[in-house]
Amino acid sequence: MIEAIREAAATIQSRVVLKPEVGVILGSGLGPFGEQVEEAIAIPYSDIPHFVTPTVQGHAGRLLVGKVRGKPVAVMQGRFHYYEGHPMATVVLPTRVLGALGIHTLVVTNAAGGVNESFHPGDLMLITDHVNLMGTNPLIGGNIAELGPRFPDMTRAYHPDCLQLLREVAARQGVGLREGIYMALTGPSYETPAEIRMFRGLGADAVGMSTVPEVIAANHLGLRVAGISCITNMAAGITGQPLTHDEVTETANEAMMRFIHLLVEAIGLMGQV
Repeated sequence: MIEAIREAAATIQSRVVLKPEVGVILGSGLGPFGEQVEEAIAIPYSDIPHFVTPTVQGHAGRLLVGKVRGKPVAVMQGRFHYYEGHPMATVVLPTRVLGALGIHTLVVTNAAGGVNESFHPGDLMLITDHVNLMGTNPLIGGNIAELGPRFPDMTRAYHPDCLQLLREVAARQGVGLREGIYMALTGPSYETPAEIRMFRGLGADAVGMSTVPEVIAANHLGLRVAGISCITNMAAGITGQPLTHDEVTETANEAMMRFIHLLVEAIGLMGQV
């Protein structure tokens, strides 16, 4: 694993001079944020050793290295999902490579189903905590001491300073920002209405099929983490309508400008928190 991380990082470093400080992982339908990266150098995942090509609509499959509001960034347009058949080591490899490139903060984003019945499609939700129901953990196996401790603390999985920064930026912009707990499952099937009722009872506000492995790996590395979900649909059984991936990407597109404005300003300030 260490050699794979080093090889991938070395390939990226051979293509760019900039040393990124903030990493961003873009979820389904949120790839257009990449247009905000100035002086961007785009590297297809196919050019990076040990990276795989995403198979899901809305995941372009390339790394952008450049600047956002003067802040050096590395932006992943698309992620690898466990449900695509990849082992967890592959799912979190990009997070570890971003750490090797020198980032201090990772911003994770996703498209999620609303479990909290007060939410509406198009809402942005600040992830304040998560529940891992994926049935696995990216740190299972022998610990790699070069990456982090055997038993990393997850008390502040989403860093309080990052949470407060996003709240303040949203308030200045007049952007409604929900807050809640993200629950991760493997997918790829959507959840049943009965499962959603159970998840609500367990405290979930939104549900999805990603993000949590990357957050665990980032905390293992000692990175600060911020997370934003775009509520692209209400979860099964709430509206009575069937769920489709087309709805996910369409709603993400509709929320795009609010998402972009919030993230651009917050990233520009992240070195100051």
